[in-house]
Amino acid sequence: MIDVILERSFDRPLEPRLVRSLSEAALPCFDLHRIQWQESLLARDGRRLVCHFQAPDVESARIGLRQAGADISSLWGGSVHDAPRLSVTALAAANVMVERRFAAAVTFEAIQALEDAGSACLNNHQVRFVRTLFSLDRQRMLCLYQAPDAESVRLAQHQAGMPVTRVWAFRRIALVVDSTPPI
Repeated sequence: MIDVILERSFDRPLEPRLVRSLSEAALPCFDLHRIQWQESLLARDGRRLVCHFQAPDVESARIGLRQAGADISSLWGGSVHDAPRLSVTALAAANVMVERRFAAAVTFEAIQALEDAGSACLNNHQVRFVRTLFSLDRQRMLCLYQAPDAESVRLAQHQAGMPVTRVWAFRRIALVVDSTPPI
């Protein structure tokens, strides 16, 4: 299984409950193509959406998502890189995304070294790195942070000299699993 990312933009804002219901409605189609929805990250203004899936390959995801009615024009395969000792609670607390695009391929290690060198800037603004989604072509990166707000992340990234394309606050939407024990 590989990680597959779908990015979408909308003229009219989406509501979190609509994103959840559309994702849950697509689950039978996802099952058919062995696609596992991991989570969706909806911008606070409802106009940007990043969906994270796992699938056997990008083509399986492309077919399954297209059959589920999704616009797949910005679908890409990638890898997930978590902060050391990342807990489920810390992942759920992530609330700001930094998009990075590169003209030429980069290595994850090179960008991580820049971030490590600027860790004091992150700490000064109470910004904590949580996870990176890194494209297989190595020209795109989505980084998730826990922070007081998007402006704190923007300032910390700027002061650390990090490449930034866009910064935005989001809400995490994930499948709700009923943990009630059976009767």
